Amino acid sequence: MTDDAVVLVNAAAEDDVAAEHVVDIFPLSGYYFGSSLNPLFLKDHSLSRFRANYEARGLRTCVQAVILVELFKHPHILLLQVKNSSFKLPGGRLGIGEQDIEGLRRKLSRKLSLDDGDNEAEWEVRECLGMWWKPDFETLFYPYLPPNIKSPKECAKLFLVKLPVSHKFIVPKNMKLLAVPLCQLHGNDKTYGTIIAGIPQLLSKYSFNMIDT
Repeated sequence: MTDDAVVLVNAAAEDDVAAEHVVDIFPLSGYYFGSSLNPLFLKDHSLSRFRANYEARGLRTCVQAVILVELFKHPHILLLQVKNSSFKLPGGRLGIGEQDIEGLRRKLSRKLSLDDGDNEAEWEVRECLGMWWKPDFETLFYPYLPPNIKSPKECAKLFLVKLPVSHKFIVPKNMKLLAVPLCQLHGNDKTYGTIIAGIPQLLSKYSFNMIDT
């Protein structure tokens, strides 16, 4: 292979990598937001329940979706607000033996769609943005697994989920789906928690392509 051919191959590879790091974001106005008639049953998140589940099932793995929309020419993240107080990324706990992407699609259909499970294939789950660990039952999440921890209690995985140009979101009546700007999340652990407040850093490697419709 000649030097010119090597240069062309390398340039093509660089273009492919650059394209992977471009995220298309569509306007919030293209999406419909509604509420279902039924509330979502909220699981017991007490420490005793956490311990009991760990004894029965081992490591708890949660998958969460980072979903982007455009508003005022700025990226916004879709967050679920529970009881007008705490904020959560859409997603939830995996079942025993369930794969990450399959589980995330199931959770998104359950919490963001009218017909549970009927449209799981519509969710385009892309790469894993990061993993967070709970080394024990009582501490906060770490963005790494401490080397002295051999039996972590929980792992949270964040995945980028790409939306189509339009979509209908239907959420349980005891929740709200809000679009929150990245600039409001950054460093705001007190309001959104460590994981959500760290999302702007996880997205810093991407370029955002704001698409007008």
